[in-house]
Amino acid sequence: MALPINITDLLSGKLVESERLEFKTGWNPEAVLHTMCAFANDFHNLGGGYLVIGVEEKNGLPVLPPVGIGAGSLDAMQKEMLHLGHSAIQPPYHPLLFPEVVDGRRVLVIWVPGGPARPYKAKATLAKDAREWRYYLRKGSSTVRASGPDEQELMGLANQIPFDDRVNQQATMADLDLGLIRTFLRAIRSDLYSTSGTMDFEALCRQMQLVDGPPEATFPRNVGLMFFNEEPHRFFPQCQIDVVHFPDGAGGDRFEEKIFRGPVDGMLREALAFVQARFISEGVIKRPDRAEADRFFNFPFEAVEEALANAVYHRGYDTREPVEVRISPEEMVIINYPGPDRSVKLDQLREGKALPRRYRNRRIGDFLKELDVTEGRATGIPKMLRVMKRNGSPAPVFEFDEDHSYFMVRLPVHEAAEPLGVVSPPGQPDAPQEGQVESGLESGLESGLESILHRSLQSLASRPLSKSEIAGAIGQQAASGKLHERIRQMLTNNLIERTIPNKPNSRLQKYRLTAQGRAWLAQHTSTPSQS
Repeated sequence: MALPINITDLLSGKLVESERLEFKTGWNPEAVLHTMCAFANDFHNLGGGYLVIGVEEKNGLPVLPPVGIGAGSLDAMQKEMLHLGHSAIQPPYHPLLFPEVVDGRRVLVIWVPGGPARPYKAKATLAKDAREWRYYLRKGSSTVRASGPDEQELMGLANQIPFDDRVNQQATMADLDLGLIRTFLRAIRSDLYSTSGTMDFEALCRQMQLVDGPPEATFPRNVGLMFFNEEPHRFFPQCQIDVVHFPDGAGGDRFEEKIFRGPVDGMLREALAFVQARFISEGVIKRPDRAEADRFFNFPFEAVEEALANAVYHRGYDTREPVEVRISPEEMVIINYPGPDRSVKLDQLREGKALPRRYRNRRIGDFLKELDVTEGRATGIPKMLRVMKRNGSPAPVFEFDEDHSYFMVRLPVHEAAEPLGVVSPPGQPDAPQEGQVESGLESGLESGLESILHRSLQSLASRPLSKSEIAGAIGQQAASGKLHERIRQMLTNNLIERTIPNKPNSRLQKYRLTAQGRAWLAQHTSTPSQS
């Protein structure tokens, strides 16, 4: 059995941060037990962690070459781990053990994925007559006893397995693609790649924690279907990225839309490549007082990459809403649903100082980090702020409502950038591309977007409504990004107004028609919209 992560990358800290990694010079079963319990509890939904025995640690970093462990000691450690998993932790828990060789010396890597039956408690000591059991958590790079509010919150996590780590009983093992799995293992330089083509497929999937259940009823986990199935949208509706370009602005007559689907990592890369090729351009300003010209981008790609990767990582895959990228001459807007963890405060987020207590998708974050797509440690927001400032762009704007039902990143265009128009493929005239629709507020033949506007105004004809009430009136389960966009447009065009104008983010906020809105609705009622 091979470790499904490259040992060199593990020791370098490239793929796993200190909160999920602990080094121990020698074998201390009590300390190992407590850390194993903490990783299994996976308090922040980070995916558990790794213990490396036989490596000294200094200032949080491994000291190489490792101290190593003897062959006889290695066998004894593995037997004792089996005993601890049965008798010293409740419910019983058994991590995966991987003897590895680093610089010619043996070490033992203990992989402890987040457990499916948390909360776990372990014996406080391994003394013969010890009867005290305690819950353990990770705090930074340390293992500590859970107490007070932390212990109460841990109790509340009982049986709450993140959606991406749950089994999907609507799928079978046949829905997992060996070719995609092997491509992933090769990309992360896993030692498992060399044997993955010949080993038993179920054993491979179990080793990678992609399936669960007894042999007679084995089902894929959701994360396996998200990354290793060519059509994950069959299992997770709206598992896609919608890129929409408004060359004349959000209130203009045209838009161009392109939808990206497929395995989550491939979908993300393809969408980023499309945005970079079609909508990101470099500007040059020559200065008479010096030889060097000023160079800048309309939207710096690093900021776009961080924002979109963040949206893919943190979106809810049980929510029937896509990730949206909306591009206009003024800004690029990236939206995902739902919003961030309740612990995140908007003022802290805008300063780049917000630290979420818990992540929604622990396994998706693991896979994206192994592919070097995201860091997964709340570094995306500070990086966006830094990159936009370095480019000379206005600061990004972050937004979510009181219910944390969505998260929006606005990247304003550089003030000196040339306006974006419709970008045509080389050798072709500027004409509507596939998926482009001619529409507008003044058009009688309205697109699906304008149909939302028309139906929203109709819903407000009799009484004021909140966003969620408008969504329900037009047949949406929750307020979509398109509805949010149309409400902003209706406010801008004075078709509607807020009932509490001085508190736009109030949870009691509703919207009502203005006289101008009633006139517009009366004018267009004779030619109703077609979705």
